[in-house]
Amino acid sequence: MNETASPTLRVFLIEDSAILRAMLRDMLGELEGVEVVGDADDESGALAGLERQCADLAIVDLELRAGSGLGVLSRLSAEPERYGRTRAVVLTNHGHRAIRARCAALGVERFFDKSFQMDELVDFIEGAVRAR
Repeated sequence: MNETASPTLRVFLIEDSAILRAMLRDMLGELEGVEVVGDADDESGALAGLERQCADLAIVDLELRAGSGLGVLSRLSAEPERYGRTRAVVLTNHGHRAIRARCAALGVERFFDKSFQMDELVDFIEGAVRAR
């Protein structure tokens, strides 16, 4: 694919549920201009993968197998050059106001609830592809 004609949005998935990770990979794989470049189910795997893959966007769950999504977001915020200035959105079931505020302070662009905002997540990603 000629990336100058149609730039690809490279997405990295950070989700502890293997089932949801696979579903997201399949869902995003159907979107034109989107490539899932990696995934992880814990904080250390996510940070290592993001450092290797130079993703454009990370979709981050807050509760992970080990560590936390907040830990990932903190590192992305503290060391943007190390992680390729990856943008981040949160996809979680834990949308308390204090958590949302903390995520916003860490530079999260959007916050999506897993239970009922999957369509909004897809719309956001499609918009990000169009904006490239």
